[in-house]
Amino acid sequence: MSGSAVRLAQRGNRHAFEDLVGGRIDRLYATAALILHDPTLAEDAVQEALIRAWRSLPGLRDPDRFDAWLRRVLVHACIDAARGASRRRQVHELPLDLVAPGDFEEAVADRDAVVRAFAQLSPDHRAAFVLRHYLGHSVPEIADALHVRLGTAKSRLHYAEQAMAAALEADGRMALEGGAT
Repeated sequence: MSGSAVRLAQRGNRHAFEDLVGGRIDRLYATAALILHDPTLAEDAVQEALIRAWRSLPGLRDPDRFDAWLRRVLVHACIDAARGASRRRQVHELPLDLVAPGDFEEAVADRDAVVRAFAQLSPDHRAAFVLRHYLGHSVPEIADALHVRLGTAKSRLHYAEQAMAAALEADGRMALEGGAT
């Protein structure tokens, strides 16, 4: 990524901006889809993030930080989309590509437990969890993306991990109790 392309885009060159974000669209959408767990909301969040990025790009002080800055804009658009979404949630299936035939029922149950646990997280905690566990970002990178202090990022990540573990454990206990009756 060229700092000169960022500077051109900052001066209003739409082609430079399209070149900058064009190669990042798939990654932006994948991140939004993981955070929001809804393809329609993810598309809307990416579109909103790109609009926000175009409008606020002239204020970007360090063109070399474009990727981190764009990630932060996207995460905030995702959080706003999640907060504005209606209470009605659509549950979308996680892929079962590499599941052995005998393990199918167990894989479906595991996937459903993860989906239910993930849905219980707040948008802020989901964003931290996705950035860490799906995208492999460090805690300082998470803090930067969420535009929060390092301690806040650590706290959100810790809470998300604890909540996921507790929800999965509770789901497992319920499954065992349900199987015993």
